[in-house]
This record gives sequence, C-alpha cells and structure tokens, in this order.
Amino acid sequence: MLSHHGLERAGRRGFLGMLAAGGASAVVQAQPPLAVRLPEAMARPGGADLPYGLPAPHEAQAERTLSMAAGFAVWRTPLQRQRGIITPSGLHFAVHHNGLPDIDPGRHELRLHGLVNKPLKFDLERLLRYPMVSRVHFLECAGNSAANALSPTALDQTLGEIAGEVSCSEWMGVPLSYLLHEAGLKDSAQWVVVEGADGGSHSRSLPLKALLKDGMVALFQNGERLRPSQGYPMRLFVPGWEGNVNVKWLHRLEVTDAPAYTKDESGLYTQVLADGRIERFAFHMEVKSVITHPSGQQRLPDPHGFYEISGLAWSGRGRIARVDVSVDGGRSWAPAQLQGPVLDRAFTRFTLPWQWRGRQADLMSRATDEHGHTQPLRSEWKRRYAMHSFNHYNAVQAWRVQADGRVENLYA
Repeated sequence: MLSHHGLERAGRRGFLGMLAAGGASAVVQAQPPLAVRLPEAMARPGGADLPYGLPAPHEAQAERTLSMAAGFAVWRTPLQRQRGIITPSGLHFAVHHNGLPDIDPGRHELRLHGLVNKPLKFDLERLLRYPMVSRVHFLECAGNSAANALSPTALDQTLGEIAGEVSCSEWMGVPLSYLLHEAGLKDSAQWVVVEGADGGSHSRSLPLKALLKDGMVALFQNGERLRPSQGYPMRLFVPGWEGNVNVKWLHRLEVTDAPAYTKDESGLYTQVLADGRIERFAFHMEVKSVITHPSGQQRLPDPHGFYEISGLAWSGRGRIARVDVSVDGGRSWAPAQLQGPVLDRAFTRFTLPWQWRGRQADLMSRATDEHGHTQPLRSEWKRRYAMHSFNHYNAVQAWRVQADGRVENLYA
C-alpha cells in the first residue's frame, strides 16, 4: 500500500503525465461569462431558516427503520450512515412495549419510597435544581441482532436492520445517589424496583449498589431535553446495562430487600443456556463491534480502489482496548486504528485502510475490551446458549464483498 506521500507523488506524476500527453500546443478554450459559470445556488439569495433545525431534504434516507417484534414497536438506528460516535437524537433507536405516553411535565412526579428513612417526591422543577453530571455512553437493546442469532441463514439486510438497536449519546442528569442518600437507606436495603409511567407499567429490579455507583435520572440527551421516545420527561440511565433496565418515563423507585421478579425480568429478559440453566439478572451488554462501511446492501464502485474499512465497537464493561479486522474470512487479522476519544462504555470508531482488488472478500471485525473480553464467533455463541435464545448476542459480524462490489450479510 502506498503511503500518503507516495499517493501524493503518484498524483503529481499522473497530473504531469496528462499535461505532457496534451502537448504544448493545446488550444485554450474561451470561457463563458462568470455569471453562467457560477453554481445556481450563488445566483440568488437563499431561503429562510427554521426555529428548530432539520436535516437537509437530500438526506431523507438517513432515518430509522420500523419493525414489530412480539407486539413491540422497534425503531432501529441506521448505523451504516453514521460517522463519528454520537447518534443524533432523532436517529436514536427505541423499543416501545406500550407506545409513547403523553406526559405533562408540570404534573409528573418521581416517587422514592420503600426501605428509606424519609420517602420523597420530586417534580421536574425540583430535580432541575440538583447538581448534574454529563456522560457519553452507548445504549443497546438486549435483543439487538436477534435475527442473526435466530435465523438459520444470513438475512440480506442493511447493518441498521440487523444490528441497529444500539446508539450512543451524551446523557445529562442527576446522579441517583444524591436522591437515595437524601431519602436515607435502611440497613436491609439491597434492591430498587424501578417503574415507568407507560401503559404497561414496565418495571425492573436492580441492585442498589450498582445504582449508587452509576445510576442517573437522565433529563437531557445530546444537549436538549429528552425526547418522548427516550422517556420524556425523565428516565433511568445505567451505563453499559441492557436497554430495558434504563426505564423510560420514570415515576417510581421502591427500595427493597429482594428483587420483585417482575413480568419482564422473569420472562423476556432471562437468557437460557444450552444445558437448560438460565442466566437471571445478566445486566451487562458484552463487547461487540460492527463494520459500518462497507456493510450490508452497500456497493463498492471501483473494483481496484483504495477504501477505508470503518466501524464501531463498544463494551458494557469498560473501554475498547483493540479491534482486529480480517478481509479473508478470519484466516488473518490486522489491528485497526482506534479513533479518539476512547471512552468508557461508549462507541469507539475504528478504521483500517484496504485496497480491494475486485475479488470476493469476507470482512470481519473482532473487538476486545480493557478487561480482556473478546467477541466470539457465531458458532461459539450458539454453542453456549439454547437454540431459541437471542438476548445479548455479540458474535462477530461478517460481510461478503462480491466481485461486482455488492456487500451481503454473512455467517462466519
């Protein structure tokens, strides 16, 4: 592969070669008037702006995709169109068990009760007076990539359709420890039952110790108030944990001495192992990566060109330490470059230069976090879990680049 300076020298040589081929006697063509040569947009004043900015109409394809799964509305992020590590709020994935509640922020309250010395109620105006913290973290649905876990054949879909139930944002809110300490915890307090104000009263039991360390009552996302699909006017946020424990439309925190075994944590989010045992309260999302471009249903236009393989990696247990990329189906691997910043429990962008020679190529990425956890192959993941299991799927994602440049989903 040519270095940057090598490419630059080759470009200069090519330019000089074209000049030589044209000969010294080339005729200088008459130029049209300047007004004719200007782009159309420079010929007249532009239009008016909007009070709340919107994407350019030419970017209308950058939108979430919707599907229904077990009665839930699932909106997936188009990861294949994302650059950087921050997902725009309007493209953040969402899973709604019971639709979007219409909540009046002026009447909404958060109740904190149970094994506390002083039960408390917080309205939004009161919460906004507390000191806040700002953190950049990913959020991922436990069922992200379920189709790859369950389908016997690789589905010809985009990356967003396959693995778009994950996004990364800046979250800002009140540390839950402030509110719990203000209420005063009894000696027997061990768990917190967290409930949302949606039609199904979605609730989860979470360990008190973890919430004291990392839990946040999130009020803002990417610099603006939470949007309704992200839990307006407030939600729980626990970095690195499966999406459904980050309860939206938060309205109740009950401190208890044991988990409540709610309908969701006892059924939908209990993982079954291959030997029939179950993983209960498996909160952390494991280390994972995906190549965003080239990826499913994209097409490489030049069969003998230089490309940048780029993707995203994340881990619910810490920072990404390395990402390895293979262009030959896993026979050999090369370390990718991690683009800064490399943050705790956040998206990390990785890149690797690649020259495609117009032949079939199988691309794969494999991430490792700072604690040594590494993505398994699909076959390894399937051997561990029951055939019908799909939560916390984090196997290596592979793409096949066909000789005509089309990119397809592949099981490796």
